[in-house]
Amino acid sequence: MPTRTGALKRIEAYLDGGAFLSELGDMVAVESESQEPAKRAELRRYLQELMVPRLAGMGFSTTILERPEAPGLPFLAAERIENPGLETVLIYGHGDVIRAQEGRWREGLSPFRLVVEGDRVYGRGTADNKGQHCINFAALRAVIAERGRLGFNCRIVLETGEECGSPGLGALFAAERARFAADVLIASDGPKLHPERPTLFMGSRGAVNFDLRVKYREGAHHSGNWGGLLKDPALVLAHAIASIADRRGQILVPEWRPTSLTAEVRAALADCPVGGFEGPQVDVDWGEEALTPSERAFGWNSFAVLAQTSGVPEAPVNAISGEARAHCQLRYVVGTDPEDILPALRRHLDAGGFGEVEVVPADRGLFHATRLAPDHPWVARVAASVAETTGKRPALLPNLAGSIPNECFSEGLGLPTVWVPHSYPGCSQHAPDEHLLLSSTRESLRMMTGLFWDIGAGQGGAG
Repeated sequence: MPTRTGALKRIEAYLDGGAFLSELGDMVAVESESQEPAKRAELRRYLQELMVPRLAGMGFSTTILERPEAPGLPFLAAERIENPGLETVLIYGHGDVIRAQEGRWREGLSPFRLVVEGDRVYGRGTADNKGQHCINFAALRAVIAERGRLGFNCRIVLETGEECGSPGLGALFAAERARFAADVLIASDGPKLHPERPTLFMGSRGAVNFDLRVKYREGAHHSGNWGGLLKDPALVLAHAIASIADRRGQILVPEWRPTSLTAEVRAALADCPVGGFEGPQVDVDWGEEALTPSERAFGWNSFAVLAQTSGVPEAPVNAISGEARAHCQLRYVVGTDPEDILPALRRHLDAGGFGEVEVVPADRGLFHATRLAPDHPWVARVAASVAETTGKRPALLPNLAGSIPNECFSEGLGLPTVWVPHSYPGCSQHAPDEHLLLSSTRESLRMMTGLFWDIGAGQGGAG
């Protein structure tokens, strides 16, 4: 008789027998860097040669789709409809990876070769996002093998442009809404709160990138002859930036200070402490003083200067620069008007006497802020299943601190969204030496197998 325990044993054998590492190794070997135009053919190859056969072998029909907004960044749509009367789960992943950063990985590692060292599995995409959707697809396969069916309908969308800002994803859903209709999105991306604690998050912070630029003249002029006579753009820019956030990083632009940190959100975040694992120590004296570190990361906005230049830093000369520039970012939560972020900054700078500072929007937009209430019924269902499998109380984050294309699902398709991440904050995502933890992978494989089993069991499948 098919059982939940039987499905969990199947997924453990998949990992212990080496099949997971074999599958993931094949996936990592595809150099699917979406930010590199020369690698665009690898994106289609990843979908056509690796994903289509695996999903077809699980009884999914598959279609590769293109969008004019995303040339060379194809999408894979797959579905397994067992009964139109059953609930439908939509699963998402992305097959593209961030730039490989060849030559910057430590000795013995290479971005497109899987290397296992103890508990760590190294390779570009192991954490973001190939390893994560490999886990989810394997869990689906284990349930089908044990039960003979999922017990629910399943649709899948894999994109290949997430690292470029997911161009075309929202337009795809607008044009193909029926193809992706579902009752819930259950997907995996981003990190857990802590490597040993299962985590659910129900949205993400949004992000807006922009340049601040001060340009007074062409070229530079001798600092001895002209110092004290010519405006220094670097000094003016430094004071402008200091008007945006104070010396501990507290935001001073009134419209950038959100009002959505409700008592309910604070209560959820009280159970989600940050830090205490491998990685940099949290600076407790940084950020909004009245908030806890968790509230600053998940319930508030943060302003950062990502890069800043004036003159030639690597070869300075005794001259007053003609121009200074800073590339900045606001990460923001629900309750901040995305359309007013840059206009509000413009008003703030003008009021402070910084009319000479230009605000230049980034070439591409990033994702909007989204959030689902932690007490939503689908959150409760997923959390209960995760707790049963792991014996741990999962952390419930109203939203991720980072940014993902969640608005395409929550707003574009009107779905409740529950994300179950499989990586951790120290995974070196977007950096050299990216890796996944085998210990966390074992728990994640069991967790997702149990979850998919329980969704089907809740609709009359074997328990």
